[in-house]
Amino acid sequence: MIAIVDYGLGNIKNIERALRYLGYEVILTSNREQILNSTHVILPGVGHFKDAMNELEQQGLDKVIYEIKDSHKIIGICLGMQLLFEYSDEGFTKGLSLLKGKVVPIDSPFPVPHLGWNTLQSNHPSLNEDVYFIHSYHVVTPSTVVATADYGQPITAIVQQDNIIGIQFHPEKSGDFGLKILDLALKEGFIND
Repeated sequence: MIAIVDYGLGNIKNIERALRYLGYEVILTSNREQILNSTHVILPGVGHFKDAMNELEQQGLDKVIYEIKDSHKIIGICLGMQLLFEYSDEGFTKGLSLLKGKVVPIDSPFPVPHLGWNTLQSNHPSLNEDVYFIHSYHVVTPSTVVATADYGQPITAIVQQDNIIGIQFHPEKSGDFGLKILDLALKEGFIND
């Protein structure tokens, strides 16, 4: 069972539909027991980092996520990926600190937010395809970078450290390739080749 953490700031319905399409059993929840009893946890997110952390903390979900950090596969998507890190300049707020790194504003000669399709760049040839981004902040000094994108500066697109995966773009909006990324993240991940 995959638990999609419902804390009020996520694109959860699209992610839920994508996972059901792939054949996974999914539950949208903010219930501690349901999250603990799942095998995989997806932390989605759209919006402001500080608002997201406030919601997680008010609902006690930050503690639940920390409790499962070694036992479950955790996948953060978009803002959910950023929340996995130590700190964000968006709201000058501490994150969940499951991964080392910091979230800072995109500093690019191109328009911000980084909105639309961009090509992944990775040592994994099967990952070098187009995906859909929408974000104004990005992660620097991340733990294990699996893929980046070029937006006038390197943008960290996928990270993985052991059982924790971060995906900056929206796989649920990235067509068949995005579905492949979700499926790969849930099954074997990206660094076990």
